[in-house]
Amino acid sequence: MSVQVEKLEGSMAKLTIEVSAEDFEKAIEKAYHKQKNQIVIPGFRKGKAPRAVIEKMYGKEVFYEEAINEAVPEAYEKAYDECGEDIVSSPKIEIVKAEAGENLVFTAEVALKPPVTLGEYKGIEIDKVETAVSDEEVEEKIKKNLDLQARYETVTDRAVQDGDQVILDFEGFVDGVAFEGGKGTNYSLGIGSGQFIPGFEEQLVGAELEKELDVNVTFPEDYQEKTLAGKAAVFKCTVHEIKQKLVPELDDDFAGDAGFDTVAAYRENVRAELETAKVSEANSAKQDAVLDKVIEHATLEIPEAMLETEKRSMLNDYAQRLQSQGLRFDQYLQYTGMTREKMMEQMTPQAESRIRSRLVLEAIAEKENITVSDEDLDSELKTMAEAYALEADKVKEMLGEEGIKQVTDDVRIKKALEFITDAAVEK
Repeated sequence: MSVQVEKLEGSMAKLTIEVSAEDFEKAIEKAYHKQKNQIVIPGFRKGKAPRAVIEKMYGKEVFYEEAINEAVPEAYEKAYDECGEDIVSSPKIEIVKAEAGENLVFTAEVALKPPVTLGEYKGIEIDKVETAVSDEEVEEKIKKNLDLQARYETVTDRAVQDGDQVILDFEGFVDGVAFEGGKGTNYSLGIGSGQFIPGFEEQLVGAELEKELDVNVTFPEDYQEKTLAGKAAVFKCTVHEIKQKLVPELDDDFAGDAGFDTVAAYRENVRAELETAKVSEANSAKQDAVLDKVIEHATLEIPEAMLETEKRSMLNDYAQRLQSQGLRFDQYLQYTGMTREKMMEQMTPQAESRIRSRLVLEAIAEKENITVSDEDLDSELKTMAEAYALEADKVKEMLGEEGIKQVTDDVRIKKALEFITDAAVEK
């Protein structure tokens, strides 16, 4: 195998890759053995026809497509490693020549890591973020904690009130016709939760047990189900059960259950937790603000192929997260009315931002000679191991050589971000 590199405009390159005639012949032979059982030749049992007979009947090219699919990925992988270029996109493959007895020739058009011209990145001025915790914030957090410990008690002597949890049946109609997805039985709904479209929950306030009532609403203009967007609808509802919310009192018993001797000690712990959270949020905000300004001062052009590769990667990650939650990606597209193309289009700004951030931080790490020590890497692997409840050695084994390299690169980027953040000036 050989590879030649032709640099193109816009940080693009064309790799011309040749697979030896001998290796291409091996790929054709492999394709023959893979496909022969699917080919019927008169006078031969299925799968027993010699390759020469099949090629005579269907042409020498009969196995080329499968052979190319076999040979090209492996050859490109080798060319990727050998060419010495920093490739940052998936390849656009084009077959130049494919003929038995001769070298297989194909080209791979790829994006190369674009150059970055750094501007100012040390001593960046940013607004200081307040980290003090007010008494009002403490009390609001305590109120939320009390709400989380609330229990619900069934009531039968009154109508529905705001804050109640109700069990109800409902069915929606538009112009007197029931619509798909508009029916629910023994549905649990928190009044005031905002779970349903605007106006629905409010009209259930005052509803009495086992008495049907009509709830009149209008679907928002931007409602995801386009056939219902902007339409007026009537929901026929019957409440079967009302549960009132009982919030515990803030007293020493509550504090004791939370692990503190007194309410005062509990309150101080809440304040300490809020302060820790605020400091962490402030640090993140500071990093974001510094990085945004550093990117503004830098100059770089992102190749379109690099952007497309990043968007596909983001889309694949999203599909995997859905699958881990038990939802197939094609089902998600069907439910939301989205398409892959539309999702990738919406991901463009985020993908571009991610690429710019990484390229700029890589350039800073290079200029400042930022390196990753064994201690840095071990610390990161330990953090990963704790997150997945695994031993650090097991994480290393799972990542492999390429995975460890990626983690090392990520740590280097993180250190570059810490470098410019530490160098920033708060006003």
